[in-house]
Amino acid sequence: MKILSIETSCDETAAAIISKELQNDHITILSNVVASSFALHSKTGGIVPEIAAREQLKFIIPVIEKAIENCLPTEEGKLKIENLDAIAVTVGPGLIGSLLIGIETAKTLAYIWKKPIIPVNHLLGHIYANFIQTTNHKQLTINFPALALLVSGGHTDLVLLKSHTEFKWIGGTLDDAAGEAFDKIGRLLDLPYPGGPSIEKVSKKGVIGSFVFPRPMIGSKDFNFSFSGLKAAVAREIIKLEKLNEQQVADISKATQNSIIQVLIRKTVKAAKEYNVKSILLGGGVAANQKLKEKMYSQLSTLNLQLHVPPAHLCTDNAVMIGAYAAFHYKPILWKNITANPQLYFN
Repeated sequence: MKILSIETSCDETAAAIISKELQNDHITILSNVVASSFALHSKTGGIVPEIAAREQLKFIIPVIEKAIENCLPTEEGKLKIENLDAIAVTVGPGLIGSLLIGIETAKTLAYIWKKPIIPVNHLLGHIYANFIQTTNHKQLTINFPALALLVSGGHTDLVLLKSHTEFKWIGGTLDDAAGEAFDKIGRLLDLPYPGGPSIEKVSKKGVIGSFVFPRPMIGSKDFNFSFSGLKAAVAREIIKLEKLNEQQVADISKATQNSIIQVLIRKTVKAAKEYNVKSILLGGGVAANQKLKEKMYSQLSTLNLQLHVPPAHLCTDNAVMIGAYAAFHYKPILWKNITANPQLYFN
């Protein structure tokens, strides 16, 4: 099965072609193209929706053309449009202008090429980045039931997957997501956008114990998260210090990262035990954080649980993950019934 997938939920414009083998669960990347307007958003310290959509209008056709042109040959030879089995596209959640660009393009191609079209939930796509096999990341078999921790700029969620067709949302953020907290605290520290990678980088020079910040809801009985209190605590400390030197920025970054990671791991481990899962899956941009991966591996090593983490370039937004989800959930609908849903959640 070969799928052309399109992802335009935020500021990236991405297209990919994936192949799924019928005899196993492996997803192979045949091409993967991502164009980003990151340079423009870094100047404003965050994403400006109108700028993102305008850039995507320029990128969308060239990106799709490049994905087709760069597609690796298969047993059938060089890819031809007639060899595509379907088109997959992100329908939400995301920025309405950005979503529409990808969706309308996918609908047009589906109509012209007479191809089935599969709508994909962006959040579930992040989870299915774990089912992709790459040259340096040979996919191990993922055993169910599995627990997915989705951590990104807009979402922090725990999802129980009993199978490919049965899943249950068991907890999420009540306010700021983990990635959002990183971004906001990064701005408070005057670090480059996005805040997560910047905080991770400078935290390497930080001294443990120089600052201690709250770990919101770490002991709550549910599986929900809240990071707005952490952001407020960091802001108060920065105001108190008035002018930060380089070492203080590093120390605050280290303490911030430790607080967020401790909460994420504690909740994940608690949920894994309660639901007796066999695998843990990470997804979303924050899943690329090296310290989070190291700490999670360390915690799970004694619990006989498999930890699956996508390669860093598949943690951030991409079209490969959209195609991966579509390959496991081949449920095409009429192109005219595909609509954007910016508020789409887990369903």
